[in-house]
Amino acid sequence: MADHNDLGKLGEETAVAYLQENNYDILEQNWTFQKAEIDIIAQKGSILAIVEVKTRSSIEFGLPQDFVKPKKIQLLVKAVNEYVISNDLDVEVRFDIISVYKENEALKIEHLKDAFYYF
Repeated sequence: MADHNDLGKLGEETAVAYLQENNYDILEQNWTFQKAEIDIIAQKGSILAIVEVKTRSSIEFGLPQDFVKPKKIQLLVKAVNEYVISNDLDVEVRFDIISVYKENEALKIEHLKDAFYYF
């Protein structure tokens, strides 16, 4: 279990570094509301990026982004609505997925902007 947690933590740290290198301001990490947890809340200009980080040791069983399920999306939407209202923000919200996976011992990062939509 510890290896899984370490890999997840490494994935989130990698995602934060990647976002900072790409001029995003990190506002929150592991922000929770009720049953939802938002991995990273970042801002770039007037865009509030809600980032779900998926980390895998390999892509043998599918890409990390394939593991973001509808229930998780529903929880994220509920949480971000609360975050925007409670912080009185006037921003455009975008849902991103950053997948981090190992390939030949190197970490690969894929940033999917507008990974899913909500209604």
